[in-house]
Amino acid sequence: MKSTTVRAVACYFITYILPVRFTFLLAAGLALASLAHQPASAQRVKSAAFSYLPETTTDRYNQRVSRKTLALPDGGFVVLAHQAADQYAVERYDTDLKRRWSTTLPLAAGEVVDGFSQSTDQVTVVVYQKEAGTQRLVAYSVGLADGRKSPAQKLIEANARDRRPGVAFSPDGSRLVAWRYLTQGNQIKAISASVYDEKLQKLKDRSYDFHDQGDFFSVTVHVGNDGTQFVTLAGDQMKKLSVRRYRNDSPDVKVMSVSVGGTFGGKVVNIFDSRFVLRPDNTLYAAAICNERVTGLYHSLKLVKFDFAGEADMKFAPEVELTANYLAEVNKAVGGTPAKRLEDVYLTDILLTDDKQVVVLAEKKYEEGGEGSPGHTRELHLFGYNEFLTPSWRSIVAKDQVAPAADGYSSIGYRAATFGPEVQLLTWEKLKGKSDLYLRRLNVATGVVSDPKGLGLNVAADQNLAYVKDFTTWLDPKTIIGVSRPSKKSAALMLNKIVLK
Repeated sequence: MKSTTVRAVACYFITYILPVRFTFLLAAGLALASLAHQPASAQRVKSAAFSYLPETTTDRYNQRVSRKTLALPDGGFVVLAHQAADQYAVERYDTDLKRRWSTTLPLAAGEVVDGFSQSTDQVTVVVYQKEAGTQRLVAYSVGLADGRKSPAQKLIEANARDRRPGVAFSPDGSRLVAWRYLTQGNQIKAISASVYDEKLQKLKDRSYDFHDQGDFFSVTVHVGNDGTQFVTLAGDQMKKLSVRRYRNDSPDVKVMSVSVGGTFGGKVVNIFDSRFVLRPDNTLYAAAICNERVTGLYHSLKLVKFDFAGEADMKFAPEVELTANYLAEVNKAVGGTPAKRLEDVYLTDILLTDDKQVVVLAEKKYEEGGEGSPGHTRELHLFGYNEFLTPSWRSIVAKDQVAPAADGYSSIGYRAATFGPEVQLLTWEKLKGKSDLYLRRLNVATGVVSDPKGLGLNVAADQNLAYVKDFTTWLDPKTIIGVSRPSKKSAALMLNKIVLK
């Protein structure tokens, strides 16, 4: 059983699908890797030396911390850099890439960084420890003003034989929740959790009971900016998405759930993959890809909004079918040898604009063979919904990225950011012989994606680490921070600031 995100009162089946107009990238001049691309017009690139040692992990495809650069309100940013086998550093930079301070974080053997977040006055780093029959999570706070590091504070502790404990931050970083699993055999029966404020002062101890969930479900914990906890589940034999709300000022538990699987046309349909996103206003959006249990064929995409404000409300979007017609659209957009079925497509993001339009993103990703084989990320699947959760378009962005096994997915895939009615998509690709970072712009109202534009970094294209996606972030719609290695002999990784014209 894996701890992934999921969604959720009662069996609800849609008997009709609202007529919608789908806009396809291919028909709308959308950006495909096979189309001509242009360098981004007049832009400035500033670079600085950067110290980074690639991380090693037994599970290279499931990163504990995938975002290691955090933008600050003043326009600067902080990074979490692995600089030596036994040492990380938290560093603050200004907008000119000048380092204001650097704080080292030594790690003992077996210690791993499990969390990284920033709030108004500090950065918090969570470290996993395992020793002497015990595993625990501890946290360090680092002041944003001066880089001063606090002593380690224990968040949660578990027996060494238990499942690995978990941690989650609120959207603004002002709250965190750490938890451990209580099991019977291999089955999760409950979670014991502790909620902390940004100063790492404990606010509440809480227990979440799952004795009613049977033997096959997936669960994780989210925390809001006010400390409210939301426990998300995919249960009922992977057919139902649920959210339970736990407030710190009340023993009452609010539950909302919805069935997204079941039997349709005589075929049993289950949740294959799911993702939850908690918004600052304590609204949750959940997406799920469902497939046929017997054949594994993709069936549909479901989207649910759980709104816990006031009396609480839940809205279920009409499903988007992922059957033969959709496969034909994918094959047309991607080109090459047609695929016989959809496979290896996983949910990656749920993005919202200021006016509540929703974009669900999924990506095809797979390993070429067995252990030690290269990783691949291919086309992006984009699904647009209006503020009423009515599907309004769907688009496919063709790409083909590959990375050595040692890099996992740390250099391939994409990064996305939402600004007003637009989503920016950044990838490292080699298009028409030019290895670079490429920017595409998605118009959320129409689903049209621009052609990819190179940012002019001339990224190396050999077998050594050339781009670290974890450090990519936006300071504003025209300023991007990233770490890459230029295509010069013996060149090292550089910290880059790209200003778009």
